[in-house]
Amino acid sequence: MKAVLCKAWGPPDSLTVETLPDLVPGAGEVVIDVKAAAVNFPDVLIIQNKYQAKPALPFSPGSELAGVVKAVGEGVTHVKPGDKVIAYLGNGAFATQAKAPAASVVPMPPGIDFETAAAFTLTYGTSHHAVIDRGELKAGQTMLVLGAAGGVGIAAIEIGKAIGARVITAASTDEKLAVCKEHGADALINYSTEDLRERVKALTDGKGPDVVYDPVGGIYAEPAFRSIGWRGRYLVVGFANGEIPKLPLNLALLKGASLVGVFWGDFVRREPKANQANMAQMLGWMKEGKIRPHISARYPLEQAPQALKDMEARKVTGKIVIVP
Repeated sequence: MKAVLCKAWGPPDSLTVETLPDLVPGAGEVVIDVKAAAVNFPDVLIIQNKYQAKPALPFSPGSELAGVVKAVGEGVTHVKPGDKVIAYLGNGAFATQAKAPAASVVPMPPGIDFETAAAFTLTYGTSHHAVIDRGELKAGQTMLVLGAAGGVGIAAIEIGKAIGARVITAASTDEKLAVCKEHGADALINYSTEDLRERVKALTDGKGPDVVYDPVGGIYAEPAFRSIGWRGRYLVVGFANGEIPKLPLNLALLKGASLVGVFWGDFVRREPKANQANMAQMLGWMKEGKIRPHISARYPLEQAPQALKDMEARKVTGKIVIVP
């Protein structure tokens, strides 16, 4: 097998692609021939030792994949060799083979290709947990999505529309906003050329959004929080900007608003049945055509460092995938 390896903490260019022995499953494990692996922003952070999860060196990055079961360990009964599956794991997806705990492996629904399946789990799982569980967004309410052209942003748009909400999207270029529009956005804000607060005020008749979905952090967090509506919920999803903002807490008092943390990874660990129910609902939406991951680029395994550099430089719309 071949794998992308992180042998020392550092930038994407420090990664290597090497040939390793084929994997053998232990009890309760599944070895998968990887057909596609999605790239996510945490992959950029984890190789630089900037993420909350710190795997032992050396390791292969990549946390979500789709492929074909090669072998199963003792006690694994829900999948068998030859089955098409989706898996979410801590790391190891950027390779031609990956080993995953059986509990994180699910059969691939019929009619979905490997790339779409690989791009689904983390972004849509995060956004469903954020928008519906933590944000309690309801039909007829309004949600503002920052960094809306990224993977979790597009997922948030589609989930918001699936439940009947109005979705306002903000991104840094008109090209990114065009992608948001394609995925159902009701209104667009280019925060590189427009005043975020003024546009949100105009688009909500001064009331502000019920939910703000923020995977970015940085300089737009405070103006977005100042724009929130009465009893609004501000979802802290991540810090793709690289800067963790400091918000004046009097703003929460004045708006009766809530700052709500979203940590999907721990949600999966602590509440697995709830996560499984979320996934089942979204797979149903996918079959109905209500949600569809946007894949903007594909890279061979040898170009995984470039894929991570593009993610780090925020050149990505939707999802990008490694195709071994």
